[in-house]
Amino acid sequence: MGQEGARKALAARGTLARLRGDAGGNTLAIMAIALIPISALVGSGVDTARTYVVKSRLQQACDAGVLAGRKFMQPSGSTTLEPAAATQATAFFNNNFQSGWLDTSNVVFTPVKTQDQQVAATASVTVPMTIMRMFAHENVELSVTCEARFDLADSDIMFVLDVTGSMACRPESDCNPGNTSYQHNGATRFAATELSNSRMQALREAVVDFETTIRTNADASTRIRYGFVPYSSTVNVGGVIPAQHMLRGNVEYQTRRVIGDAQQSSSWIVEGGYNAGNCTNANRRNPTTGYRSDGTATSYTDASWDATNKRCQVLQRNMRANWRFERFPVNVGAYYNTLANGTSVPDPTRLDGRTSSWQGCIEERETRADATFPGPNLPPDIDPNLIPNSDATRWRPAWPDITWGRNGNTSVDMSNTDAAFEGASLWSPYNGALRAPGGFAACPPPARRLAPMTNAQISAYVNSAIFRPHGGTYHDIGMIWGTRMISPNGIFAADTAPLPGRPNPNRNIIFMTDGQMAPNADIYGAYGVQRYDNRVGGGTNLANITARHTERFLAACRAARTMNIKVWVVAFSTGLNDDLRACATPGDHAFTANNKTELQNAFRKIAQEVAMLRIDQ
Repeated sequence: MGQEGARKALAARGTLARLRGDAGGNTLAIMAIALIPISALVGSGVDTARTYVVKSRLQQACDAGVLAGRKFMQPSGSTTLEPAAATQATAFFNNNFQSGWLDTSNVVFTPVKTQDQQVAATASVTVPMTIMRMFAHENVELSVTCEARFDLADSDIMFVLDVTGSMACRPESDCNPGNTSYQHNGATRFAATELSNSRMQALREAVVDFETTIRTNADASTRIRYGFVPYSSTVNVGGVIPAQHMLRGNVEYQTRRVIGDAQQSSSWIVEGGYNAGNCTNANRRNPTTGYRSDGTATSYTDASWDATNKRCQVLQRNMRANWRFERFPVNVGAYYNTLANGTSVPDPTRLDGRTSSWQGCIEERETRADATFPGPNLPPDIDPNLIPNSDATRWRPAWPDITWGRNGNTSVDMSNTDAAFEGASLWSPYNGALRAPGGFAACPPPARRLAPMTNAQISAYVNSAIFRPHGGTYHDIGMIWGTRMISPNGIFAADTAPLPGRPNPNRNIIFMTDGQMAPNADIYGAYGVQRYDNRVGGGTNLANITARHTERFLAACRAARTMNIKVWVVAFSTGLNDDLRACATPGDHAFTANNKTELQNAFRKIAQEVAMLRIDQ
């Protein structure tokens, strides 16, 4: 190596030495080399995220398409999807996934009808790569599948509706409605006077709208059955209970009966037309058949001939019937028949010839006055599945015409005219002017057993002349009968049985109320008169009575849920308290509504849930 070569080699070694000691230069070189794999990693993340977003949107669009197609599909023996259904499915898919979104291409959506009459589809799309294209990564082909079917084959819907007096008020405020009378089945009945735009009117419209929503969302082949249990202090189920399950012998009522005469005054009088030989014939009773229509009678006794004055003297006694007010048995056989026959029978507690006819409301069967019902061992009145097997387990017709109040819990004897009795709050009858108008013996509209009903039939039912608000709030009797009438067991089992070859229907109770539990010791309802009968226990203490009825209500709710019956609760113009929440099926099954629009929205939401399409895969 020459001198010049040695010099150049030495210079090179110096440059390398300087580079070896320069850290900044090293980092720059490393970053330059690492940029290539980092770019690939970032590009992979970006394109993977794009692919995930596209696939999610594609799946959503596919789901929307088959749901629309299933809604418009006409069930038939054909496995070819009708053009109208295919068009709707494609339109909904395209609305949810537009070609060219995120530079996608080759969008394909193919809906078909399945062998079991549902709608399925496949959807595919090409997703171009962006950064990964620099690394020669090919475009990604995505595909998804989807299928829609109705969540129910058939559905039973039992409305349990509060039709108490407060339903006459407007939704936005409480009121003290007056009362009105009307004629039904040959009897005078009473109802709360509805204000314009009342809660009751909002309920009528919401129920009709519910059916419209169901019909709009449900499949044409789906069988929907509706039933109704309007309730207040009792229920009107006499027309739906099979005859063999009603007691038609002697039933005990808190009533009254004549036990003899009560003398009001007496005086000696001269009776003409008699002589010494027949003066004793003046001993007689007027009227000869017993009492006059006002409950009075006159008897003539102690007849004697006054030989000195040649006249017949008798003691005239002015009397009234002496009534015993107590609980005693009355035969109800003829009274029971008046509901079906449209006839009436003599009122056994009257002397004025008044008649009485059964309107269909009932007294409950045997019960236990327990404070709680924690287990499945329920008393007959709460047990929805117990088929009557004795008089104790049969239901009894409510008979407010012969049910009388009294002063005291035990038997009381009292004599007076009926006009005087009916003007005294303690002694008045439950069908009288002091009690009946105020809802102390309310009989709500007749219940309807489960059956298919058209929109017109439902509208006619809730808008009938007798679908009126009246009476006090007893949630338990409404829920007990709603559960009984939709139960797959018990006396109405045939009503809710599935069609041959089809699965059990989905069973739903829609419980609507505008108030809290509000029993009263002096109301005549499903458990008689609490003050005298004390059938549920608690005596006359309002807090105790309320607690007892609330426990019965919750027991009925539990019984329904145990049988896989969905319980929906709607609190209208009232708070959704803990008891109402506890009654509802867990999840989103309890609603509040403060006005007509919110009530309709709640009912529509329930209807949509009941008749909902769902994605199967």
